[in-house]
Amino acid sequence: MMALVGSLRKELAEAVASSRVLVVGAGGIGCELLKNLVLSGFVHIDVIDLDTIDVSNLNRQFLFQKKHVGKSKAQIAKESVLKFCPKASITAYHDSIMNPDYNVEFFRNFTLVMNALDNRAARNHVNRMCLAADIPLIESGTAGYLGQVTVIKKGVTECYECQPKPTQKTFPGCTIRNTPSEPIHCIVWAKYLFNQLFGEEDADQEVSPDTADPEAAWEPEEAAARAGASNKDGDIKRVSTKDWAKSTGYDTVKLFNKLFKDDIKYLLTMDKLWRKRKAPVPLDWNEVYNIESCDSKAEFTVVGLKDQQILDLKSCAVLFAKSVETLRARLAEKGEKAELVWDKDDPPSMDFVTAAANLRMHIFSMNMKSKFDVKSMAGNIIPAIATTNAVIAGLIVLEALKILSGTVEQCKTVFLNKQPNPRKKLLVPCALDPPNPNCYVCASRPEVTVKMNVNKVLVQTLQDKILKEKFGMVAPDVQIEDGKGTILISSEEGETEGNNRKCLVEFGIRNGSRLQSDDFLQDYTLLVNIVHCEDLEKDIEFEVVGDAPEKAPQKLTEDPEKNIANGSDDGAQPSTSKAQEQDDVLIVDSDEEPSSAVSDINMEDRTQKRKLEQEDDHIRAKRMRVEQPADQDDDIIALD
Repeated sequence: MMALVGSLRKELAEAVASSRVLVVGAGGIGCELLKNLVLSGFVHIDVIDLDTIDVSNLNRQFLFQKKHVGKSKAQIAKESVLKFCPKASITAYHDSIMNPDYNVEFFRNFTLVMNALDNRAARNHVNRMCLAADIPLIESGTAGYLGQVTVIKKGVTECYECQPKPTQKTFPGCTIRNTPSEPIHCIVWAKYLFNQLFGEEDADQEVSPDTADPEAAWEPEEAAARAGASNKDGDIKRVSTKDWAKSTGYDTVKLFNKLFKDDIKYLLTMDKLWRKRKAPVPLDWNEVYNIESCDSKAEFTVVGLKDQQILDLKSCAVLFAKSVETLRARLAEKGEKAELVWDKDDPPSMDFVTAAANLRMHIFSMNMKSKFDVKSMAGNIIPAIATTNAVIAGLIVLEALKILSGTVEQCKTVFLNKQPNPRKKLLVPCALDPPNPNCYVCASRPEVTVKMNVNKVLVQTLQDKILKEKFGMVAPDVQIEDGKGTILISSEEGETEGNNRKCLVEFGIRNGSRLQSDDFLQDYTLLVNIVHCEDLEKDIEFEVVGDAPEKAPQKLTEDPEKNIANGSDDGAQPSTSKAQEQDDVLIVDSDEEPSSAVSDINMEDRTQKRKLEQEDDHIRAKRMRVEQPADQDDDIIALD
């Protein structure tokens, strides 16, 4: 009789107990996952997360309570999980997984790694670290009711970056109020602000720190005193934002100082937020307005001003004041209790969001955006679903048990659908695919070709937009293959900063040049072939040759009947597929024969048609793995 320890075979239970696993992320999925791990017998767990607990997390991240607001997610998750299993050995890191301290040797300490992340940059990085360390990675994500789990094993399966992905359209929403890290966070904040001031107020769209909540700061009494001392201009009280604004007559100076000075000063009292982040810099109306710059009035009267222009700080402040006044007058015309509806095609509304978002970007040390860019990035909220996180966390553990059993070949990519398929199944498994031989990450010799105008592209652009943003490098070193070993970019601070504002052509880079880019943290080398082109489309700085993320993968040669897939023709959401009905293919009752030659032909036609449909469905499932970002473990913003 098979020996069991709990619900597991003795051998598997021993493998579980002796394994050491790394959980990256302690949010929606991470909380469920950590609980599942200790209850399944895992006792050696490391968890890392940079974020702190926000009030908005409490409805689904059940390891956290109200008293934990403002504290480290990783640390509190550890403390809560130990109550389930006191004998477990859990190490918590309140840090970013992209910190150079967590190098390849760090990853080699683990039996397997489990991702519970909410952004693509970190996913790419962990993917590369696991490939370099040759450690299995279980990738996961949720988006509303949709979810996905897959396994990545070097040389056996596709890596996270094997299939090109479209521009990311989802991102975490829990940091919008306190710690924005991307321009889109500031844009969404500005849209919330519009509704708070002029539209329908929503308690879930609050834009400022709650100065009446002592749990929002590390030292409540000191924080309240410091924040209160800075509230002279705004006379801030915890009343409706719209009511407060009306009480000031929509005074632009008071609004500006409240939103961009006082609230930011209050955020600075939450000192632990800024220990590993760059702290925001408050703005004062008088200081900004007195900045010596071009004539602000002329700025807005120039005929034919293009939306692509990025305004300077003073111009943004002036635009903010002008749009507030216009919207205030429009609101007054509508009468008491009137509301405005934000419309991206309404100039004053768009001006307001553009100005407010850019002022906040400046405060948080981000590059400001043009009105055109802001308009194209506006979107809507998709809520996080606690049940989805729970299901996906359970599937992660099941795939982990397969890996520890030594049966990686039995692992699957599993999709969680919003609605049951015709066979009444919500969970649809799909066979893992082998590595893409042309992948620029896991191929034996990663190589890409990039088309650009070397006379215009700066070294800074190559570093930030191409190597870091497009190809996911953290600290690239770039050497020109010119026979001299010329160092173009160095990750050592100060060595090559003088090159940043120079064009590539100044270093002899031309059509056919090759650059060797090394990221020693990721143990990753990428060869970049340069194709000089002077007729790229307007506003396009570079193109990756052969990069077509919107296209489905090519038809596979694998036996489609071995792959259970899901996907949809329009890529909007997972759907059912006839490949899921493969058990019905060629089923004929044993005591009956087809009654005629016509029946034989019809059966043959149906069989051939079904096989073709299965192939198409597998291709659609491949597209879903490419197009479904599954990057959510908190509320996300989905762009149109």
